[in-house]
Amino acid sequence: MKISYNWLKQFINPEWDAEKTGELLTDLGLEVEGIETYQSVKGGLEGVVVGQVLACEKHPNADKLKITKVDLGNNNPVQIVCGAPNVAAGQKVPVATIGTKLYDDEGKEWVIKKGKIRGEESHGMICAEDELGLGKSHDGIMVLDSNLTVGTKASEVFDIENDQIFEIGLTPNRADAMSHWGTARDLKAGLQQKDINLELITPSVSNFRVENRLHKINIEVKDPVLAPRYCGVTISDIKVSESPSWLQHRLKAIGITPKNNVVDVTNYVLHELGQPLHAFDAHFIEGNAIEVKTLEAGTKFTTLDEVERELHEEDLMICDAVKPLCIAGVFGGINSGVTESTTSIFLESAYFNPVSVRKTAKRHGLNTDASFRFERGIDPNITEYALKRAALLIQELAGGNISSEIIDLYPKKIEDFQVFLSFENAAKLIGEELPQETIKSILTSLDIKINSITEKGIGLTIPAYRNDVQREVDVIEEILRVYGYNNIEFTQKLNASISNIDKFSDHNVRNTISNQLVGQGYNEMLANSLTTQEYLSLSEQLKVENNVEMLNPLSNDLAVLRQSMLFSGLEAIAYNINRKRADLKLFEFGKTYHDYDGKRIENKHLSVLISGNRTKENWNSKQEHGDFFYLKGVVSSVLERLGLTKTRATPIKNDLFSEGLSISLGKAKLVDFGIVKKSILKHFSITQEVLYADFNWDAILDYAKHNKIWYNDIPKFPEVRRDFALLLDDSVKFEEIHTIAKQTEKQLLKDINLFDVYQGKNLPKGKKSYAVSFTLQDENKTLTDKQIDKIMNKLQHNFVNKLGAELR
Repeated sequence: MKISYNWLKQFINPEWDAEKTGELLTDLGLEVEGIETYQSVKGGLEGVVVGQVLACEKHPNADKLKITKVDLGNNNPVQIVCGAPNVAAGQKVPVATIGTKLYDDEGKEWVIKKGKIRGEESHGMICAEDELGLGKSHDGIMVLDSNLTVGTKASEVFDIENDQIFEIGLTPNRADAMSHWGTARDLKAGLQQKDINLELITPSVSNFRVENRLHKINIEVKDPVLAPRYCGVTISDIKVSESPSWLQHRLKAIGITPKNNVVDVTNYVLHELGQPLHAFDAHFIEGNAIEVKTLEAGTKFTTLDEVERELHEEDLMICDAVKPLCIAGVFGGINSGVTESTTSIFLESAYFNPVSVRKTAKRHGLNTDASFRFERGIDPNITEYALKRAALLIQELAGGNISSEIIDLYPKKIEDFQVFLSFENAAKLIGEELPQETIKSILTSLDIKINSITEKGIGLTIPAYRNDVQREVDVIEEILRVYGYNNIEFTQKLNASISNIDKFSDHNVRNTISNQLVGQGYNEMLANSLTTQEYLSLSEQLKVENNVEMLNPLSNDLAVLRQSMLFSGLEAIAYNINRKRADLKLFEFGKTYHDYDGKRIENKHLSVLISGNRTKENWNSKQEHGDFFYLKGVVSSVLERLGLTKTRATPIKNDLFSEGLSISLGKAKLVDFGIVKKSILKHFSITQEVLYADFNWDAILDYAKHNKIWYNDIPKFPEVRRDFALLLDDSVKFEEIHTIAKQTEKQLLKDINLFDVYQGKNLPKGKKSYAVSFTLQDENKTLTDKQIDKIMNKLQHNFVNKLGAELR
């Protein structure tokens, strides 16, 4: 939200600089994110002065140029070459002196320098109005009032607005502050806490008069729930034209483009008081009637942006006796606006149901200044006041007569909120016992009425425009923000509470694995759960019918909830690679979403992605590329950390991978991992290999909760290692060796490790060599050679008989 400091000072003027005001507003909760300088003429005409042309002669070397002598008020006339056809001796003209910075239509800066034009020196420039940014004419130089004093600064002659604009990051609950008046109210309360008591100046509407009653328009609200209050008045015999410079400056300063004096007034009052208004061309209101109602679903309606929209049955519309004119609180119709030919208007001021406006705006993808305020809840009690304020301004700028009484339909008043504030609760939440007089002073400064006072607390009436203050805790928050968070002293006592949390809760387990992965050099990422439906074509396992679609997608790229964690991860991989970060180790905790015959399901996942080198470049070690077996180690370490070791691995059946494994425990799949298909990577313009692991986090949590952790004493007796070099068929897997070894010796065999694989020269065709180590240990005594040999013989015998192995 943009707030003009000059405009704000019309309501309250603390007579200090904008920076100090911004600090106070931020302390009050209206966070000022930045302060920008606004100048109605860029550069403020600095360096431009009033000059007088003393002499004007034809340029000797150019037919269209003239040489002038110009007095700049310093008794030292300068020579300026000028090409304007209307320059003449005796004129008072604006002169840009040497060093002056001027700006073109696109805001590009150019500097006036001393130079020669066709051989004649020129010490400045006599300016046209477009060169100064004062207009669009370039027919000739500007000729000024002959009574002006030579040497006067141009900034003192022309109507130049210099302003400072606050960019306020307004929180959605503060609908009351979405205007200059609302901001001024908060500023007044903040100043009062600094013992600066200033009056809040509000625009007077006492001059509002009804001149005649010749153009009364009948108003009927058919749904008072959706339109609790509706006001209107007609103004006739107006003249639509350009707004005066002061009004244009106000609107331009906050980023609004002026249109005409009537529309500009409605925008002005909107940002002044926070009340949206709409001016209808009365000529297009048929039947001399306004009806506020809903229409049949599917009704076609063309809005001001020339887009034909299909109405919903719950969209509240402003209609005449024949046709719809406007989407209430959101956007006007193409034939309802004010044009240069408009002579009479119907001016609307209303309070619409916030929920209704919000739903309508979202349905049609419209976000206007009016809907922004209506859907958050405006003040229902300034509806008529804002209407009078706008009507008087329109009369002032466009002429005309008030041609009807104000019709104000307000069948059921929106009541103020009643709250009881306990002093004890206030002290408990604030952390300090504030004096009761301070509390009462703050509440009064916020327009909160004190109804009763007891030893325990205060009975309060909260104005209806503060729809975010309806509970005791809300009132306490108001007191604290105005008193000042920084004014609460720190206590010397540190309080802490120990929570009784299940160590296998999702939060704790996630933290455990996150810390483990971060310790291994991974970075956690967080991707958007919204994605594009386009990715479904990359896998046959992802079905369109299982999509959970958004009703109001922001774009096609954010239209559905993701069915897989992979694609958002690949987006992150591609983003980093494109920025020269090719060595990546990422993980993400997130969810996937599916719709199965109307039943929507969320599944928790942990995804791990690896691409590029897994170690940094170093002078004393080789770079190691992340490969399938490295990913397998990461997967195993995660499962082992949670005690999930009795798993089984099978070849993957997931078309996202070119090769990989699926690890299960019982009937549940715990993780799929492997190498992502090149065809999928190509879609993201990724040319390097990507490894991906998709953990079923729901299943892992379920098993982790029931998994028992066993602790053993550190063995006192030594372990023994023996190695076999086994010649085997190509088809034999290490898993088979592992299984046979464990079945052969269950007590003393502690570890089995494959430390070398060889195929090729000096081996028979179809054979391979496995070098396997076996670690033996007795926890109660030292093993003897006889025991060790007996176990190794058994192992050899079983490998020979069951696998056809030979010792090399």
